[in-house]
Amino acid sequence: MSKGVAITGMGIISAIGNNVVENYQSLIDGKKGISRVSKIKTNHVNDIMVGEIHFTNQELEQQLGLTSDNNYSRTALLGAVAAKEAIASAGIININAHKTGLISSTSVGGMDMTERYYYDYLENKATQKYIEGHHAGDSTQKIAEQLGIKQSLVTTISTACSSAANAIMLGARLIKSGQLDRVIVGGADCLSKFTINGFKTLMILSDTYNTPFDENRKGLNLGEAAAFLVLESDAVVQAENKNVLAYVKGYGNANDAHHQTASSENGDGATLAMEKALKVANYSPTGIDYVNAHGTATGNNDLSEGRAIIRIFGNNVPDFSSTKAYTGHTLAAAGAIEAVYSVLALQHNVIYPNLNFKTQMKEFNITPQLTLKEKPLQTIMSNSFGFGGNCSTVIFSKEQ
Repeated sequence: MSKGVAITGMGIISAIGNNVVENYQSLIDGKKGISRVSKIKTNHVNDIMVGEIHFTNQELEQQLGLTSDNNYSRTALLGAVAAKEAIASAGIININAHKTGLISSTSVGGMDMTERYYYDYLENKATQKYIEGHHAGDSTQKIAEQLGIKQSLVTTISTACSSAANAIMLGARLIKSGQLDRVIVGGADCLSKFTINGFKTLMILSDTYNTPFDENRKGLNLGEAAAFLVLESDAVVQAENKNVLAYVKGYGNANDAHHQTASSENGDGATLAMEKALKVANYSPTGIDYVNAHGTATGNNDLSEGRAIIRIFGNNVPDFSSTKAYTGHTLAAAGAIEAVYSVLALQHNVIYPNLNFKTQMKEFNITPQLTLKEKPLQTIMSNSFGFGGNCSTVIFSKEQ
C-alpha cells in the first residue's frame, strides 16, 4: 500500500465560516453561505447568487496587522488568513526549521484591485502599486511573507478549478522525493466583476441556490474562499511528535483535451484522473468509502462526473455528495476547501448532505447523499475538475 504524506494542519475561510471549526459546524448544520451579491457593484446583482465572505478588506487587513498603505489584493488577504491558521494548527513555531515550501493556487489573482484602479493607472501614480498585485504569483509571495518562508520553494499553480488539488499533488510529490520536508499547499480566490462577467458569458451561473446532481440544475454559484493544508514528511512527524490529521495517499490529473470550457460528456478526463489516483494509492475502487464530488451543478459537469463515477465504481458506487451548495464554486481554491472538508469528514466519520437536491437525473440512477450521515470512514476520494483541459483528484486516508 502506498506510503502516505502526513497532513498536520489546516486553515480555511469561506462563506460558511472564518476558520476550520466554523466551517465544520456549518457543514453539519446544513448552513448555506449563498446570497445575493453585496460587496461588489455589478449589473448582475439580481441575476445571480454567490458565496461571499462577510469580512471587508479593511477587517482582513486588521487581522493580519497590515498598515493602510498595503497593496494586498483580496485574494492575498484571504490566502494569508487561511495559511496562518494552518501553520498555527500544525503547531509550527519556526517555519524555517525544516526545508519548507509554499504552493498556492489562484485563478483570479489580484483582479479585484486591477479592475478597481485600472482607469486611474496612468493619471494617478499612487494607484499603480495596486496593479502590481495583478499577477497570480503576487498573492503567493505575500502569503509566503506572512508565513516567514525564506530561501525555499515558493510557487503558484493556476489550472482553473483543479488548481488547489494540483498544489496538493505537487506538494506530496516534493515530500516523497525528498526535495522538501514540509509544504504548505492550497489556494485562494476572491470574487470580482471580471469573474462574474466571465462566467455570466459562459451562461453557467444560477439565479438561485445551486443544486448539484439535480435534473433541474441551472448552474453554479460563484464563491470566494481560501484554504491551506500543511503536509509533512515522516521524519518531521517523528522528530516533533506531530499529531497527524490524515494522509495524502493518492492523486492523479489528466487532460482530456475535449473542449476549452467543457468536459467530455462521458467523463473521460475525470475517469483518467480517478484511475491514476487509485493507482498511486494502490487502492481498488472498493477501498473508497466516500466521494467528495466536484459537483458544480452545471449541466455538463454533473453529467460528466456522474458518468465517470459509474465508470470507476460500476455497481458499487460509494456515498457521494457535493459541498458546493454550501460555499459556492470557489474556483482555484475548491480543491483545498474540499480537502479540508474531506479530512474533517474522516475525523468525525460523517458524510455531508448534498443540499438542494430534489429530482433524480435521468441519465443515470445514482443519487447523492441527501442527509447528514454518520458512518465509519477510512478513505475519501476528493474530486476537483477544471475546465475541459484539466482534471485532478486526491485520495485522503486515516492510515499511512
